[in-house]
Amino acid sequence: MCAAIAITCFIQNARANTVYPKVLLETNQGEIVLELYPEKAPETVENFLKYVRDGFYNGTIFHRVIKGFMIQGGGMTEGMSKKTTLDPVKNEAYNGLKNLRGTVAMARTMDPHSATAQFFINTVDNGFLDFKGQTATGWGYCVFGKVIKGMEVVDAIEQMPTTKKEGHSDVPRSTVVLKKAIEIK
Repeated sequence: MCAAIAITCFIQNARANTVYPKVLLETNQGEIVLELYPEKAPETVENFLKYVRDGFYNGTIFHRVIKGFMIQGGGMTEGMSKKTTLDPVKNEAYNGLKNLRGTVAMARTMDPHSATAQFFINTVDNGFLDFKGQTATGWGYCVFGKVIKGMEVVDAIEQMPTTKKEGHSDVPRSTVVLKKAIEIK
């Protein structure tokens, strides 16, 4: 019994001491810090960090903002041009992570394995985006991290008035620029 308790305590302490990669998103509205979970979504985190390290996100915008849902960015310029991306990554939404308020997930098309660079931050719990099965409508959206600082910035962006621009809906009237994304300790 004592050995089982000791092992359980050791495992809990090991988890508590795990150092997760962190990324600072410096926007013109404030700073957001993300904590990433490579043990849950290894290919997705590796893909996201490659874009961060390459400076891909610098100067992109949060181009889609929907109150009571999410804010999306990471692939468009201020002129609403889509940036050229790397190949898509496989959908790892089966990892057990849920699209809860404050989590960050990969955006994609209707093809479940089409995620490249764009990501979104859930502003509410969005259970309908969670993995349900390996079917056309069940794949869900891969959560790979969460906001650990700056959720008030996310909330402020979510509340911004939106408009249509260059054929896109839900675009903030005041441009929200992701000035730079950098890996931090």
